[in-house]
Order: sequence, then structure tokens, then C-alpha cells
Amino acid sequence: MAASARQTAALALAHALTAAERGLPVIPLSRTKLPALRSPHRGEHRTVPCRGECGRPGHGVHDATTDPLAVRALFAAAPWATGYGIACGRPPYRLIGVDLDVREGGPDGVAAFEALARRHGFAVPPTITVLTPGGGRHLWLTGPPEAVIPNSASRLAPGVDIRGAGGYVVGPGSVTARGTYRLAPGTEDLSPAPCPAALLSLLAPPDPPRDPGPAGPSDGGQGLIRFVEAAPRGQRNTRLFWAACRAHESGLAPTLLPRLTEAALSAGLPAPEIHATLASAAAITARPGFTRTRQTGAGPV
Repeated sequence: MAASARQTAALALAHALTAAERGLPVIPLSRTKLPALRSPHRGEHRTVPCRGECGRPGHGVHDATTDPLAVRALFAAAPWATGYGIACGRPPYRLIGVDLDVREGGPDGVAAFEALARRHGFAVPPTITVLTPGGGRHLWLTGPPEAVIPNSASRLAPGVDIRGAGGYVVGPGSVTARGTYRLAPGTEDLSPAPCPAALLSLLAPPDPPRDPGPAGPSDGGQGLIRFVEAAPRGQRNTRLFWAACRAHESGLAPTLLPRLTEAALSAGLPAPEIHATLASAAAITARPGFTRTRQTGAGPV
């Protein structure tokens, strides 16, 4: 490994350890911003996805930890890591990442979020802000213990992505193929601010969308699969999230989740978004008190 690569890896570990010391669970990332460790189950045909129960690393955000010895072990297993991810939705902060994307010729997430705030009458207090290499920014907010916020992409507004339960944000100091993530000046000593109530309401799981056809367990889940396959742009995350919740509550998750993944891929949803959305659905349906009655009535039967 070249000296510069070793230095980058050492800095990534140092930044990750600092975050872990603050109570933020971390995982090593590669230059692509994806988890640096590959799944130990690749090539296996599993009916129930492993979330780290096997004890081996390589389970993405499920590996996230604040234990310094465990952090060092993860980075030792991935010496090519150039950055780190911070798991969202975990105590004590229950982090919510608001990703405001800015791309030339594309939507301006910063402007869209400001317009959203004016329209719904909320203001984001001073909080940790991370500047992305592409000119966007990440706002770090905290959620209340009872809130499980799902991941979403452009659901609130074009260029505004949300990272919640099952997702992660790229930590400041991380080096990626596009550049380095840095703390915005003046936010270095801040803590994540509480999410405004009006914004928290917008971030809550969306109402079940109306399905043009049957999508219940009575058809073995075929309706759910068709429902996700036919998702138009802007509804793909929402439809996958709703279908995954139905799969969990009907007991069909072990057989349906792989097929829903294939359906989402065919609809054009990127694999990282699929993984994050499925993780959100699993987290929400695992909450005490979650029942089917919360999901029925407005959606397919």
C-alpha cells in the first residue's frame, strides 16, 4: 500500500474513532461511499437475511459500532477504507441525516429544502453540517425515541434525501472518489439539533399508497411484487417500503424480500437505496405495538 493510501486509511480510522467516542456508531467505507467490507454470505442462498448474527463483519450498517476495539477490528479487516459511515436512527442521538444534493443541471436540494421549510413553517436550528464534494450538504438532526424515520430519496422535494433507520451518512473527513467530506465552518463544536416537529411529521412513514390491484398474502405476494415493479420515479422508495412492511407483517418476508429486491432493481431503484429501504421497513415492523391495522384501510388488500 502506498504511503498516501496508508495515510488516508489512518486518517479515516482516526475520524471514525472520534465519532465513536461521541456515541456515533460507525462502519468503514470505500471511495464509492459504500461499506468497505463485502458480505460474508455472497453466493449463499439465504431465506432469512443475516444482520450480523453470524458474528462476522460485512453486514453494512448492521456492523456499526461505538466500541473502539470493534471499530479498529473493522478497519483492520478493510485496510483500503478511505472513510466511514455513521449509522442513523441509533441511540443516543437517533440521527436523522438530511442530504441536500446539488448537481449541475439537476435539482437544487438546498433551495428545495428552504422552500419546503417556508411552506411548512419550520426552521432548522444550528446543527452539525457536513459539506459534500459535489457542493451539497448534510444536516444532522436528532429524533425522539418513539420515532422510526424511514429512508427516502426525493420524497419530500427534488434533491432532498433522508437517511433514517437502516441508513447512514458519510462522516466528515471521509475521502471519496469525488473528494473529501468536511464540516461546515462554525458547526465543528455543535451537537445534532432536535428535528423540528413540523419536519418530523413530514419525515414520518408515508401513508400506504393505493394499489390498482390485489397485493395481499392471499396471492402469495405476487401483487406486492407487481406493485413495486410498476413504481414510477418518485414513488419507488415509498412503494418498496410499504410492500416490505406488508411482507413482514404477513410473515412472508423470508421468501418475499429477495423477490421485492429484484422488483425494485427492475424498477430502476439503486441497490444501496433498496438495502436502506428494506432496513427501514424491518426496523419499523419490529417495533412493539406495530400491527396490521396501522397499515390497512388505505392500501391494497
